[in-house]
Amino acid sequence: MNTRKSPLFLERQSYKQRRLIDMIKVLPLVGGLLWATPMLWRNGDDGDVKTSSAIIFVFLVWIALVTLSSFLARTLGRADAEDPQKDS
Repeated sequence: MNTRKSPLFLERQSYKQRRLIDMIKVLPLVGGLLWATPMLWRNGDDGDVKTSSAIIFVFLVWIALVTLSSFLARTLGRADAEDPQKDS
């Protein structure tokens, strides 16, 4: 006989935690793709990208990644603290 030890559906709290962890895992990939986009830009007659524009874009992406990762880490920490099934 097949006996299930875990519930068929995930509880809402553990589901949210797993989605947060998935977002944290994908964040470096998204950051790498965003940092590579200035290489695809075409500005001016000769097709070169202005260095100042590319540097500003890279730093804005960096600030956004730091802010988003900080927010996700805090949210995951709060969700972890509220989880009643967490084993110590």
